Amino acid sequence: METAAVAASGAGRRIMVAVDEGEESLHALNWCLANVVSPAGGDTLLLVHARRPRPVYAAMDSAGYMMTSDVLASVERHANAVSAAAVDKAKRVCADHPHVKVETMVESGDPRDVICDAADKMAPDLLVMGSHGYGFIQRAFLGSVSNHCAQNCKCPVLIVKRPKE
Repeated sequence: METAAVAASGAGRRIMVAVDEGEESLHALNWCLANVVSPAGGDTLLLVHARRPRPVYAAMDSAGYMMTSDVLASVERHANAVSAAAVDKAKRVCADHPHVKVETMVESGDPRDVICDAADKMAPDLLVMGSHGYGFIQRAFLGSVSNHCAQNCKCPVLIVKRPKE
């Protein structure tokens, strides 16, 4: 009954999708468009990308080379290009679905914090994210962004795994 009321009012769902440069997030986005987003329209996809912060470098590296402002600017340009490419790729996938409104958000920081903070701020009806499929040892050392978000986000979280090849 509530779904019919939402559809009648024209206000669709707000579905947040975490995107990065990996194939797992692209698979999750495609799966979401095929299985979650309403083909009747009205839903809004919120594409959120966590841009990793620039590492802090010492003035001199271990080999004795000075880190110049040109090198740091180059690192920053590369990080911006990676973020822009990830978001553009996701927007191109969404372009095949004109019935979906797409909004983007790029924030700098740890992906776990960025995604959870964005979910708190934007209050989506659902957060969709991919899973890298790390094993126990890799998860222990690297941490699992999807596991962290599933445990800490206030909204429902859907984790989409890529099929094994």
